[in-house]
Amino acid sequence: MNPNSQIKTLGQLKASGYTSRSVKEEMRENLVRALREKKNLFGEIKGYEETVIPQLQTAILSRHNIILLGLRGQAKTKIARLMTNLLDEYMPIVAFSEANDDPLNPLTRYAKDVIDEKGDNTPISWVHRSERYTEKLATPDVSVSDLIGDLDPIKAASLKLTYADERVIHFGLIPRSHRSIFVINELPDLQARIQVALFNILQEGDIQIRGFKLRLPLDIQFVFTANPEDYTNRGSIVTPLKDRIDSQILTHYPKSPEISKQITMQEAKLTQFQKECIKMPELLKDLLENVSFEARASEYIDQKSGVSARLTISALENLYSTAERRMLINGENNTSGRISDLFGTIPSITGKVELVYEGELEGISNVAFFLVGKTVRKAFEKIYPSPEKIKKSKKDNPYKKITDWFSDGNYIDLVQNMSNLEYQKSLESIPGLKETVLHYQPGLSKEDLTLQMELVLHGLAETSQISKQKLDEGIQFKDLMSTMFNLGPDPDADETDYGFGRN
Repeated sequence: MNPNSQIKTLGQLKASGYTSRSVKEEMRENLVRALREKKNLFGEIKGYEETVIPQLQTAILSRHNIILLGLRGQAKTKIARLMTNLLDEYMPIVAFSEANDDPLNPLTRYAKDVIDEKGDNTPISWVHRSERYTEKLATPDVSVSDLIGDLDPIKAASLKLTYADERVIHFGLIPRSHRSIFVINELPDLQARIQVALFNILQEGDIQIRGFKLRLPLDIQFVFTANPEDYTNRGSIVTPLKDRIDSQILTHYPKSPEISKQITMQEAKLTQFQKECIKMPELLKDLLENVSFEARASEYIDQKSGVSARLTISALENLYSTAERRMLINGENNTSGRISDLFGTIPSITGKVELVYEGELEGISNVAFFLVGKTVRKAFEKIYPSPEKIKKSKKDNPYKKITDWFSDGNYIDLVQNMSNLEYQKSLESIPGLKETVLHYQPGLSKEDLTLQMELVLHGLAETSQISKQKLDEGIQFKDLMSTMFNLGPDPDADETDYGFGRN
């Protein structure tokens, strides 16, 4: 509710003691107040508390235009949108003004004419801070007319004015963002001639439209975002424009899986039904976060392109949905996440990474499966002794019963849509598996015990003690040697049938 809603004319606004401030001064004063009151206006941004946020606050205190430079999925746009929290909740404008004219300091010809005609009876309206944010994605087809404005022949005809009259001008996005925050995303994608048009706006406040040179002292907080790779791939920021942007702030990916998990849980769109009916163990959430960390270090993935935080957000949503689909098919009321459910997140991985040449040779699906497998192996070796180290140390092998069972020709299929009971019985049918888990992790709950049993299976496969092969409907575990002797290359096989269990 606007506390100033009773102020409806210029005279009432003057009587209230209202004073004009620039948008940058307004944001500065509100930030000063927030810092003194220990308010965190950027609480939704995780992992930047000691790096990006202090630099951002410094730039705002300095009343700077800002560019956020970083790889994709580093919350650049989210930061820009949260900057609206630093604006006053409501701002007065001359009613029906298309450029948010300050009643005490009008900018456009329209506002000046209205005030000259009506004086203190000039009608005032109030704009909420959410309406003082404009965002434009830079694309090659953006024109000067879009950003700054153009002559409007329809307006000229209806008002019976010549093109020499400034009232025929139709303002673009930037003048309409007067006294507001204006964001241009992916700035390097903007054509160089369009970037040049921003020079005077940033520095002197001049705009030129089809021969008109208007002295419009625009009051705008500019925020730009860019990916560093765009400097060489798709375009560049022209040097004079970059020189006019006061503060350049470098963003980064989360520095730990714990922070990454906080971001994922905050941003993932899960239904209440999923939250209530599906238990998702912390182990699976941790594995999911570690997939993105493995991807950011993988030799198969283009590190200059980056691995967006959206990978784990989408993957978590797919993880829940994979378990939910299985639960619905089996007519169950609840279920718990499984290691094999991680393979339901593959579509979230394949669409979020750019491969280098070696990765293209492997194939995107194989790379995704490899990343998941590598993550599972590391989790397995944190909890259980490494089979390779056991062999070297000549200690008793705790996995001997398990591997011997597979060596006898036995195998197990973990089908994607197995019911909870079938899943549990299948794992418990393997001699020594349950005992091995309980030896290293006593006192586990029923769901966690089953999950750890599956983790051991995947861990043994990833360390080449048994084989793991993708089936159309799930995953099959069997003896490694029988797989080597019985499976030859099939020229018609899909690429995802191979590449499992690699070191």
